[in-house]
Amino acid sequence: MRTGTADLPLHHGRAPKWLFAKMAKLAGAIIETIVIEQGGHEFMRRVSDPFWFQAFGSVLGFDWHSSGLTTTVCGAMKEGTREISRELGLFFCGGKGGASRKTPLQIQEVANAISLDGDSLIHASKTSAKVDNSCVQDGYNLYHHLFIFTADGAWSVVQQGMNPDNRYARRYHWLSLDLRSYVNEPHAAVCCDRNQDALNMVAVESSGSRESVTEIARENPDKTIKEAEKILKMPRRHPVLALDISPKYFHKILLRTYEQSPRNFEELIGVSGVGPKTVRALALIGELLYGTRPSFRDPARYSFAHGGKDGFPYPVDRNTYNQSIAYLESAIKRSKIGESDKLKALRKITYM
Repeated sequence: MRTGTADLPLHHGRAPKWLFAKMAKLAGAIIETIVIEQGGHEFMRRVSDPFWFQAFGSVLGFDWHSSGLTTTVCGAMKEGTREISRELGLFFCGGKGGASRKTPLQIQEVANAISLDGDSLIHASKTSAKVDNSCVQDGYNLYHHLFIFTADGAWSVVQQGMNPDNRYARRYHWLSLDLRSYVNEPHAAVCCDRNQDALNMVAVESSGSRESVTEIARENPDKTIKEAEKILKMPRRHPVLALDISPKYFHKILLRTYEQSPRNFEELIGVSGVGPKTVRALALIGELLYGTRPSFRDPARYSFAHGGKDGFPYPVDRNTYNQSIAYLESAIKRSKIGESDKLKALRKITYM
């Protein structure tokens, strides 16, 4: 299930090399401790919890409310476990920008090496990205995608999108454990600092719309294009759904969906070329033809931030912050790694 999102302001710059090197070493030590003490599934649950993830980034020494925390912490986790991933049975694929596009190849390479079903993991990676980029249209375009999985096939996703208008980033967390559906309320909690207009095709209220959209996608493209022309005469009550798709391109995509005849909405969004504009157009056509109005509920449900020492976006919520840190200290204190450089690094956290 998707476990949460977080809205973070855009900060320029990056972590200095010396700091990142320390972050990677400490991140690897903490991850190893958790896996040894409580197993890989517990780490997956923790990394998919936006509260824990943010506290983790703070413990590693990064500016807690910066959008760069996501990419830096994910990079530190990947680098810090590079030499021990096989031993832990924990693997990190993807990353920021160009690295995110290499995720399927990296997943397949690891899956082949450990005799795991790479196709199902690649499907999970692609579908989680499609849902947050095309089905939850909240103005944040994905540019970072980290896919984490265990040797027994459990997986988690940490991905982030950027909104160029408000200069904020939004982070999305996914977790495979107890996953019931990719396209019907896939989240257990969604946390951010603000709500806004959003087309939410994975809301439970959109179930009828998902069915009509899939049915329309199987129709003859010429018929659908004629119906699309009528949308231009509809009341402009949904500005977020402006029909801004090229008719020629729309026809090309509809021809592809018509030929592939997807059985359900999940298969539809997996069709190559079906992106946000196609989903928006089909949702409007579905409302026009069948009266199946999609949901416009932003998945954000409560405020995420712990707060900041400078009062941004508001003063520190000390209780929540302390609870997040307490979990880390508890896991570290229970560690039985033994006397080593890693143990010394872990002990430092207690006194930070």
